[in-house]
Amino acid sequence: MKDNFDIVIIGSGMGGLVCGDILGREGYRVCVLEKNKQIGGCLQTFVRDKVIFDSGVHYIGSLSKGQTLYQIFKYLDLIDSLKLEKMDENGFDKIIIEGDGKEYVFAQGYERFIRKLSADFPDEENAIRKYCERIREVCSKFPMYNLRTGGAYEEKEDELGIDAKTYIESLTANKKLRAVLAGNNILYAGQANKTPFYVHALILNSYIESAWKCVDGGSQIAKQLAKNIRKYGGIVKNHAEVKKIVDENGTISHVELADGSKVHAKYFISDMHPAKTLEITTSSLIKNAYRNRIKNLENSISSFSLNIVFKKNSFRYSKQNYYYHRKNHVWTMGDYTEENWPLGYAIFFPATSGQKEYAEGMTIFTYMKYEDVAEWEKTFNTVSAKEERGDSYEAFKKKKAERLLDVVEEKFPGLRTHIKTYYTSTPLSYRDYIGSDDGSMYGIVKDYKDPLKTLIAARTKLPNLYLTGQNLNLHGILGSAISSLVTCAVFLGNEDFVEKIKNA
Repeated sequence: MKDNFDIVIIGSGMGGLVCGDILGREGYRVCVLEKNKQIGGCLQTFVRDKVIFDSGVHYIGSLSKGQTLYQIFKYLDLIDSLKLEKMDENGFDKIIIEGDGKEYVFAQGYERFIRKLSADFPDEENAIRKYCERIREVCSKFPMYNLRTGGAYEEKEDELGIDAKTYIESLTANKKLRAVLAGNNILYAGQANKTPFYVHALILNSYIESAWKCVDGGSQIAKQLAKNIRKYGGIVKNHAEVKKIVDENGTISHVELADGSKVHAKYFISDMHPAKTLEITTSSLIKNAYRNRIKNLENSISSFSLNIVFKKNSFRYSKQNYYYHRKNHVWTMGDYTEENWPLGYAIFFPATSGQKEYAEGMTIFTYMKYEDVAEWEKTFNTVSAKEERGDSYEAFKKKKAERLLDVVEEKFPGLRTHIKTYYTSTPLSYRDYIGSDDGSMYGIVKDYKDPLKTLIAARTKLPNLYLTGQNLNLHGILGSAISSLVTCAVFLGNEDFVEKIKNA
């Protein structure tokens, strides 16, 4: 590998790739190092029986003309190269509550959102309208979320300490409406008395503005970003696992790869989890107190996914997602027991460029704790998981899949009759392919009671080592993209490129 890079980026998730693209456009020669075969982190896709499934990007928000992600994608030359499908404007998400036969819909556009929900809760229109106004007010306090330069911490400080559950409950005494407004909180692993309202607001706002699916999978985003990086003189290298970030005389001089080779650069950006970054960084400038603080931060729960391949022309395709939770468990779905698992789930239908009337596949997604698979944690995806983890692991996955199907069939009777075959993934799959040690879906848990504890700066104590990715600000495609903007603004020392994005 040529040894004349300006910047080495460790990890090719959305955060790393967007940083690489932006900095390449700014004249830096970039090298992105990815340990896996496939680049993209949560943008990765996989194929089963000729059906494409997403590992993490099931839908994207804020992608209509002029909206934040649209502007970012337009600047990155993505808009015209992506295959996208707008979800149902009259209901992109449907909320289902155990024992209630009704489906409560979240529509695109705030007035439509209010109108649709008010039809189901006619006495609660004022509460619903106040809820929407508060979401928009909170979102306005986050400058980079609005592609706005400048802005101080004080601007959003008051919003960081508001509890999502408490605020939603303050709006209305209607318990069902409370459960509906929080109904898709599996999107951010919502927890009672912990999750800040701003997390709920930033995520929900993006989808209410507009909701989209990537046709044939989200990996097209990663591929186009990598193409852009190469266009500007950089390289993206897979099978390149970074084992050490090496400090010499107070600055990072190089990284060492698993094969023993070294890659030198002037600057380094890590898209890995901050705890993992510090773990492989040898430097006395990073104090043990800081290392321990980051290491001991709580990570979000992991998940179990059931990826179904349907019999041909058997199950109708939907431009909507479904979110289900058991009654009184909307904020406690992660607190399941062996006996009552699962307490909730989400359903997504992959969009394909072929069949439009019938679904080719379905992904059912629910919580699963890493401890549930700890028995097999010393095994890795270096060989077939079935071969290495053995029959007990396969039996565990089958038992969980069938139990999950039992619960889903309460809403979709006869679903099993449409299934050709299915495949599963567990927290170990997320650990091995996405790179988090405990399979965490959304990285570091935000806590409204101590917001400063989980605010991680892009700049580190090492003058040429920076951080990016979902743990800096917010997870998801939009959240990680914004984290990249934050990192690039810190790195470049100006925010001129943000104006370029706004005017793209």
